[in-house]
Amino acid sequence: MNRRAVIVSGGTIQEEFVYAKLKEWEHDVLIGVDKGVEFLYRHQIKPDYIVGDFDSLSEEIVQFYKEKTDVFIREFNPEKDYSDTEIAVYQAMELNCEEIILLGATGSRIDHVLANIQVLAIPHKRGIHAEILDENNRISLIEHEKVLEKEKMYGKYFSVFPLDRCIEKFSIAGAKYPLHNHRLCPYDSLCVSNQAQEEEVKITFSEGIVILIEAKDEN
Repeated sequence: MNRRAVIVSGGTIQEEFVYAKLKEWEHDVLIGVDKGVEFLYRHQIKPDYIVGDFDSLSEEIVQFYKEKTDVFIREFNPEKDYSDTEIAVYQAMELNCEEIILLGATGSRIDHVLANIQVLAIPHKRGIHAEILDENNRISLIEHEKVLEKEKMYGKYFSVFPLDRCIEKFSIAGAKYPLHNHRLCPYDSLCVSNQAQEEEVKITFSEGIVILIEAKDEN
């Protein structure tokens, strides 16, 4: 089994969902990030690492973990060049994790959500699978091709967006809205809210990286 890191970040934390996932999953490393540390503290779930500038944590919580000899702390100045979540992702990679799951990485701060999606590219380019998960969405990156099994999809809908540049020869087969050899660009909304039509959906393209969002919400 791949060595898995779970990162509880400081976005909107859907408490019942996150708590259930932490109890359900096996993980080798648990990292709390800023407000995610508060969630772990309140639910008495011990992290292996806590990272961030801790600007949204009470002194009581920070001191609690400083007194724990089995929790590693990486505290940073709030005026830094990297987001707390990015620092946590690098920490997971330093610990040789082969799978990274981010919880609490979505929410009302769209700038933070976009930054967290971009952060997925850091492990992806090193061959490490990383994804953002909340109650309604699973966000990951794909390169060259991906087969989605209808029964294993996270939700009814899927959308794809180029990460950073136009994608050539982009094709989708087995979906409600198929596509063949299309030039898909970052400003193109053509591939929003597709659905599986067959048991397998195959996404292929020549080069580049694509954001894949699987969604449950029908709104």
